[in-house]
Amino acid sequence: MEILNNIWFNFALMAVAFGVLFKSADFFVESAAGMATHFNLPKMLVGIVVVGFATTAPEIAVSAQSAYMGHPEIAFGNAIGSVIVDDGVALALAGIVAPTAILVNKNLLKTSGLFLIGIDVLAFILAFDLTISRLEGVVFILLLFAYMGFLFYSEKKRKLHLVEVDEELMQKGQEKLGRLILLFALGLGGVILASRGVIHSSLVIAHHFSISETIIGLTVVAIGTSLPEISTCIVAARKGHGEIAVGDIIGADILNILWIIGVSAAITPMQLQPQTVYFSFAFMFLIVGTMLISLRLGYSFGKKKGFLLLAIYLVYLVFNYQMHFLPH
Repeated sequence: MEILNNIWFNFALMAVAFGVLFKSADFFVESAAGMATHFNLPKMLVGIVVVGFATTAPEIAVSAQSAYMGHPEIAFGNAIGSVIVDDGVALALAGIVAPTAILVNKNLLKTSGLFLIGIDVLAFILAFDLTISRLEGVVFILLLFAYMGFLFYSEKKRKLHLVEVDEELMQKGQEKLGRLILLFALGLGGVILASRGVIHSSLVIAHHFSISETIIGLTVVAIGTSLPEISTCIVAARKGHGEIAVGDIIGADILNILWIIGVSAAITPMQLQPQTVYFSFAFMFLIVGTMLISLRLGYSFGKKKGFLLLAIYLVYLVFNYQMHFLPH
């Protein structure tokens, strides 16, 4: 349809899509906070498991399809790139816009942080020979299920009841679970559909003004696939549910490595390019390490730490541009 490429239609589409995106994220975060209270769970745990799985749904769909069509390297780039964007943009903006510093659940940070470091190192070791086999992909998937089981076992055993219950959340906790699930589904669906609208309109507008495909790839496409995480983190932080944002990003990082790479490699073994592997992992280790250290210092995350992660992401963009698009 020609109207889909009309510049004025796409300006309007972008405005509407952004409005729907953040309103849907509002529903999404409220339902996640309500579930945390309903089940008496730490908000960070809900962020890691429920919100993390939900917001990475678009990435797993794209990556699995890419692998099935014989392009598993796209899935690998999507997974590593999403980790960098989630930490350097989504969590960074959450820290910047949060009215007060986000408090971090100590126990969950210790277990999830160590696990995240471990699987990042494992992924690098397995990718060092520039291949990830089908068996290695299955191992990643099994590690993910084992980790999720450990999280729930630890929660049950230690009986962590660290959620601060205010009057609003208490009311949410008394609501029927069915309503919370419906709100969650509507919010997630709106976030995913609105994200697609933002990406489409951005691409049309960029092409209309002859913006290079290089810039489009480094900005619109890279950030566009992480819009569910970005919008959810911003809304969660602004509404005082920062632990959900932190949990979402840690959960998304783990899922990007174990779930996206694992499923994609299990479908089609990966053959990787050395420059992509070493460059991507170098920046991933840098930004993940900085994020975890920032969260550990004082078990809080605020504006200064957010700007630090954002600065690292901007450096990554510059190096990425120079490596791929400037003559050597």
